Amino acid sequence: MKQYPQALTIAGTDSGGGAGIQADIKTMQACHVFSTNVVVAVTAQNTLDVQKAFALPTDMVDAQFASIYEDFDIKAAKTGMLADAEHVTCVVQNIKKYHIQPLIVDPVMVAKGGTRLLSKDAMDSVIHDLIPLATIVTPNLPEAEAITNMTIKNHEDTRTAAKKIASMGAKNVIIKGGHQNSDIISDYVLLSDGTDFWMASPKVDTIRTHGTGDTLSSAIASALAKGDTIPSAIRFGKSFIKTIIQQDIIVGHGHGPLNHWKMAGTSNEI
Repeated sequence: MKQYPQALTIAGTDSGGGAGIQADIKTMQACHVFSTNVVVAVTAQNTLDVQKAFALPTDMVDAQFASIYEDFDIKAAKTGMLADAEHVTCVVQNIKKYHIQPLIVDPVMVAKGGTRLLSKDAMDSVIHDLIPLATIVTPNLPEAEAITNMTIKNHEDTRTAAKKIASMGAKNVIIKGGHQNSDIISDYVLLSDGTDFWMASPKVDTIRTHGTGDTLSSAIASALAKGDTIPSAIRFGKSFIKTIIQQDIIVGHGHGPLNHWKMAGTSNEI
């Protein structure tokens, strides 16, 4: 019997439905990949901000991993918001225990409204323990600056930051350019063989970008779960975002969610 492609998201929830595990599930479903999930934390969140967050007991996180790997054939996984150092360590232990690869690490740190989603003491755990396990790590510009402890002002700085992140153990690095003050958004990709490329697209004038990072990493994980190569999966993720950001879905009063319904031409049937 043919197995449907299956992927895993390891992250926190978003009660507003636009980011976190909710965005991951919507993305994987749109990519014709079955989504499983390990909930690390629960948030009270909307398009305006994160009001409250609660990290689940680590034994419950462990139990979710055990349950999934007892039954499902996971072909790719991604991480998102992991709350604090204790939970980063818990997730890292389970990634090692179940030999989870390929792994996309989205080092979520700060919500668009400004609320910190990753505690300061967890940064060392992400850098020293999680990033070395990453098949692909996908920081945005502020996250890349925080990880590398440098200021990124131009393309050359971006290349330098990517090399620093790769030296931490990540096999492939994407530095997302969505925070650039420019009419063209350029994402930089550094691959494990040393080759690199830029992915450029016109900046869309919209505040409805909540969950962009989650969606990109989930689209890439979905493509890998279906057997794509890493460069192809990365380009697919960029195409996915470029497509769905162009048509707003009007909900909420802040940084609204992406339109995961707008999927024509972005995913192939299995």
